Amino acid sequence: MGEQLRLMAVHAHPDDESSKGAATMARYVAEGARVLVVSCTGGERGDVLNPRLQDDPEVVRDIVGYRRKEMAEAVRILGVEHRWLGFVDSGLPEGDPLPPLPDGCFALEPLEIAAAPLVRLVREFKPHVVTTYDENGGYPHPDHIMCHKVSMEAFEAAGDADRYVGHGEVPWQPLKLYYNQTFSKAKILTYHQALLDAGAESPFAEWMERWEDRDERAVTTKVPVAGYLDAADAALRAHATQVDPDGMWFSVPAETRRQVWPTEEFELARSHVGGPVAVPGATTAPDDVEDDLFAGVREHLAAQDRR
Repeated sequence: MGEQLRLMAVHAHPDDESSKGAATMARYVAEGARVLVVSCTGGERGDVLNPRLQDDPEVVRDIVGYRRKEMAEAVRILGVEHRWLGFVDSGLPEGDPLPPLPDGCFALEPLEIAAAPLVRLVREFKPHVVTTYDENGGYPHPDHIMCHKVSMEAFEAAGDADRYVGHGEVPWQPLKLYYNQTFSKAKILTYHQALLDAGAESPFAEWMERWEDRDERAVTTKVPVAGYLDAADAALRAHATQVDPDGMWFSVPAETRRQVWPTEEFELARSHVGGPVAVPGATTAPDDVEDDLFAGVREHLAAQDRR
């Protein structure tokens, strides 16, 4: 029997795991892989975005505890394992000029301090594949950008016995690292048109008007997840403080998504086993696109078994 595949998904806040790659994680769990979600912060400074809960006394009294309960339910739904990295949410600064970030927050931690517990987790869990955010954080939230930095640091350092001494006994080098690519212009256009074709109102029109301000990222990997979209939706709904059940996230029914866009997309950023590693600023030809985060990993492990 071959080695069990292991995937680590590193996220900034509780709820990020359910809006980025959740169906992919649910699929790999169902196929027998171990999947560990790492939440860098507790989401302490997140706004309550569900209008039904904005004045709820339990939420107002203990947002930290409430979000931990939400995370536990999302973990149960997806079937994944979970660890808190233990840092404090930085919040999303607003205003002109932007206010300074609060003292002691995740985004202001020195890189080696912030990466050390993740290096330890990598050496403990021994993932073959890591997913995280691109250098822009997917969007420029300071915690997302810091999540990128610590993920890259841990990916590069965890296999080096001379680095982060005392943070895990045995070095471990993951084989691949991906960036989540949650939305592309093509995906939003497809959702927009599907809603119009169904005679429904689309919330994506404004997105399309301002899309020229955003750079397109390379998509190297499209994971088929049609059978796991309902699980992803349920996990996201579990984060009830963070999503409006009548809002944009749920405007395109799962059955429609199964028909028009049954995949989740990723950008391969690092690989020790080949594959279409993205070149910054470039796009990837359709015939280069993978359909499996473990492409190359399976073959690598099989070759090891034959030795």
